[in-house]
Amino acid sequence: MKFKIIAIALCMLFGGQLAKAQVKVTEIVKEWERSKAYTKEYLDAMPETGYSLKPTSQMRSFAEQMLHIADANYGLASSALNVKSPVELGSLEKSTDKSKSNVIRLVMNSYDYIISSINKMTDAQLNEPVKMIGSFDMDKRTGLAKTLEHQAHHRGQTTVYLRLAGVTPPQEKLF
Repeated sequence: MKFKIIAIALCMLFGGQLAKAQVKVTEIVKEWERSKAYTKEYLDAMPETGYSLKPTSQMRSFAEQMLHIADANYGLASSALNVKSPVELGSLEKSTDKSKSNVIRLVMNSYDYIISSINKMTDAQLNEPVKMIGSFDMDKRTGLAKTLEHQAHHRGQTTVYLRLAGVTPPQEKLF
């Protein structure tokens, strides 16, 4: 009986310590680098002619969807890090140059911005509070996770665009 009580107490103690374990800057950067590479595979897979493809007239084109990711990468990451974005929100998606080469450049720059910004942080700074997009209280770590979630959501939507263009989407990159 004493052994069970000790075992339960140890599980509670170590379980509580594991719950307090926080994702570190290096781990967050690794996730963003993986996501950048995965997005680049999507951008490369779509032929130039597919960049103007819209599944329906009400939807964004493939280029606009990818530029939306870039806009949000800047906007949401800047909000999460509590700094001014170097890009005006929505300006990239409204770009008149939606060529494959320009879209790739703009999207990759947005990932580079996030990665370099995170690399300048300490693990302790990830715990600092922010008000995401002026409304949602969280720490910087959570804000960056929300930003990662957003870009993954929209990249996933472009799988349909690739299929409609007759392209096999890139293999999933979970790790």
